[in-house]
Amino acid sequence: MSDRIHTLSGYIHEYQRSVNDPEEFWARIADSFHWQKRWDKVVEWDFDKPDVKWFTNAKLNITENIFERHLYTLGDKPAIIWEPNDPNEENRIITYKELYQMTNQFANAMKSNGVGKGDRVIIYMPMIPEAAVAMLACARIGAVHSIVFAGFSSTALADRINDCTAKMVLTSDGNFRGAKSIPVKAVVDEALEKTTTVEKVIVYQRTKEEVTMKSGRDIWWHDAISDQPEEYKAEVMDTEDMLFVLYTSGSTGKPKGVVHTCGGYMVFTKYTFENVFQYSPGDIYWCTADVGWITGHSYIVYGPLLAGATTIMFEGVPTFPDAGRFWAIIDKYKVNQFYTAPTAIRALQAYGTEPIAPYKLDSLKVIGSVGEPINEEAWHWYHSHIGKGKCPVVDTWWQTETGGIMISPIAGVTPTKPSYATLPLPGVQPVIVDAEGKELKGNSVEGNLCIKYPWPGMIRTTYGDHDRCKQTYFSTFKGMYFTGDGAKRDEDGYYRILGRVDDVMNISGHRMGTAEVENAINEHPKVIESAVVGFPHDIKGQGIYAYVICDMEGRSEDNLIGEIRETVNKIIGPIAKPDKIQIVPGLPKTRSGKIMRRILRKIASKDTGNMGDISTLLNPEVVEAIIKNAK
Repeated sequence: MSDRIHTLSGYIHEYQRSVNDPEEFWARIADSFHWQKRWDKVVEWDFDKPDVKWFTNAKLNITENIFERHLYTLGDKPAIIWEPNDPNEENRIITYKELYQMTNQFANAMKSNGVGKGDRVIIYMPMIPEAAVAMLACARIGAVHSIVFAGFSSTALADRINDCTAKMVLTSDGNFRGAKSIPVKAVVDEALEKTTTVEKVIVYQRTKEEVTMKSGRDIWWHDAISDQPEEYKAEVMDTEDMLFVLYTSGSTGKPKGVVHTCGGYMVFTKYTFENVFQYSPGDIYWCTADVGWITGHSYIVYGPLLAGATTIMFEGVPTFPDAGRFWAIIDKYKVNQFYTAPTAIRALQAYGTEPIAPYKLDSLKVIGSVGEPINEEAWHWYHSHIGKGKCPVVDTWWQTETGGIMISPIAGVTPTKPSYATLPLPGVQPVIVDAEGKELKGNSVEGNLCIKYPWPGMIRTTYGDHDRCKQTYFSTFKGMYFTGDGAKRDEDGYYRILGRVDDVMNISGHRMGTAEVENAINEHPKVIESAVVGFPHDIKGQGIYAYVICDMEGRSEDNLIGEIRETVNKIIGPIAKPDKIQIVPGLPKTRSGKIMRRILRKIASKDTGNMGDISTLLNPEVVEAIIKNAK
């Protein structure tokens, strides 16, 4: 644990060191890992291409740094504590030794079903320990995992299978979520009708519901692992071999596969996990995310397990069987570090403090938030009612593309400020630039948030389309990684993230491209054109507001709105269903035909006092009609 920062002066010293000599800094952190061959060079980079390599030519396997490294000292220690959806069902506690055996057994099962190094494997599973086993087994054999959140539709799943030409899908019969049981295998079956590359599907039995098993393709998980040995020698991987692909929404309709590689990601996730949460041996840590998102990858599975921590996986939802479920789990396991999303905090805040009353919450040392900037009101509620005024709130800023936390308080080290992500972690060099890309130095500035120097956990490419990676992240501002977020640096040098500056919305902490939702809406036969914007939402942070031009002949508005919602649900999934749909006579456009989303955002936010000059629009009169019609 020598890399942990304990004091503010220690942070300042480490930060300066990391900026003055990044190579020395990261080499020192990386030295504590097990490498089969040490690196020739710490980093080689060129942001124009972009081409970034960390720990060049080093050889390793990330799972050896979880298992072989810990087995002698931590073999009997709980690695994963699994809490089921139904509090009356028995939990599962899996030790490092048991997780090692489960991972090896499943690695052998995948191998004997034709998956090898470099093959892509889609994981579409509920929050059960086997989802983590699936990830680790892929990493162990050198296969590339790509997790698709098990709430996405069959179309969204098929798109991702096709994009990465996956060879295998790992899934379950169904999924318990709150009072519902959700069919999972049926979605996979539907998706596979639109794909050609998948050879095998391994199905974990969770809900015991009837499912169709296709002979020669589908295998039950328990059958796949029976007779498989519990030993598997980890594949030797190059530091820059792909570890996983994770799809994220962009401003164009097609999801992009963010590629993370073995060595740098490993070093970055463990370092950030231990520091931000101030993890100490023996602590019980719980992140409430789903493994389908980057948070689940980095801070449920890889970061905590690399640190030899005990990590909790929760299958259910915060309000089932009642709104005290999170607090019950914290007390049940004596959780020390708790990490959740502002959306969940706001949703629980709406229930008041009564559901909290029966619980002590006295084991908590650190509480964190992730996915979007936490608003001040939710910050104070969280700090006083959950943290009892004594737990530091780590408001973490990072992205799927960054691999791990970038700007965040270090618990108990950095003085916090509500709604501020505060200061960059050592090794992270953020800059704020104006519209021309000129760096705004000093404090009290506001502009576009960029990173000017590489960090080990960063994106390497977008799967199968390197040019898209270049265009999206490295071409807006020359020689810098552009985050897509606006930020301000206040008089204390603290960073506050102001949200997306492009056409990407942040819905319940999950990025959703406006184009992706528009493409789905436009699939409805009666839709002529649509425009989607984000608007302030009390619980989700941002909601989805859709303006739709329709052919209304023979249709009622209410029926049509319901059908459009259902179309989006079918194509993307429930997370993308618009909160508000307004049928409009037209959309405000420039003379070149570009939709003026700035105006639509103002209308959606009920901020119609100052619309700016709309006389230059192709159809200024439509703005008045939309405002009048906005209920």
